Amino acid sequence: MNVPPMPADAIIVSYNTHGAIGLDFRFAPRRIAQVIGEIGGDIVALQEVVTRSTGFDMLDYLRAATGFHAVAGPTLQLGRGNYGNGLLTRFPIVSVGRIKLDVAQREPRGAIEAVLDCHGAPLRVIATHLGLSPRERHEQIGRLLDVARTQPGLPTVLLGDLNEWFLRRTALRWLHDHFGESPAHATFPSPLPLFALDRIWTAPAAMLKRTWVHRSRLARIASDHLPLVAELALAMAPLDAPPRPDD
Repeated sequence: MNVPPMPADAIIVSYNTHGAIGLDFRFAPRRIAQVIGEIGGDIVALQEVVTRSTGFDMLDYLRAATGFHAVAGPTLQLGRGNYGNGLLTRFPIVSVGRIKLDVAQREPRGAIEAVLDCHGAPLRVIATHLGLSPRERHEQIGRLLDVARTQPGLPTVLLGDLNEWFLRRTALRWLHDHFGESPAHATFPSPLPLFALDRIWTAPAAMLKRTWVHRSRLARIASDHLPLVAELALAMAPLDAPPRPDD
């Protein structure tokens, strides 16, 4: 695939919103919108987003608050609403797919696969929230890599809450083998972060310029996770095919 160079940088964010329930046990989606506004990102991958529950659509609220395009990736049906992933982006959306990551006898999981038009060039974003057990994460990462290996010339970001407490797991090594090793910043729990549950990888690896955790006073109470932020170097040459991990 011939991918033209992308001429500008972008800020991408992974943020587990905890259903907009803060550490004070208040449901306050306005605080989530304010934290997103503090960061000033261009693309925001959201986890634990409730839509159309009790008449309130949190993703639509955040879409209106930011003025961004929005993509829903529900994984659970809860009463009159859905619960799962969401994606906000100031860039136009070219295409959207939803990846099923369900593992038998575990909570349903999934990922959003969206191709964005970033100043006339494509960027694929795969936004996910993986399961709680090592066995299911192992299987889910395998499925995500199968998707990431399609269209190897397409610049790609994979990000989200991986729920991985231990940084030397085999499944994480597969991601490092494919994308290159990315920094692990502690994002959970938000008052005193100890664990790097939220991660961002890019292909090519050089597209990932820097990563950091947004640690504002509001972010420390708005959710139990802090947002993970990355600056992407979009001005780059087309990709070669990434190496295949040794399974």
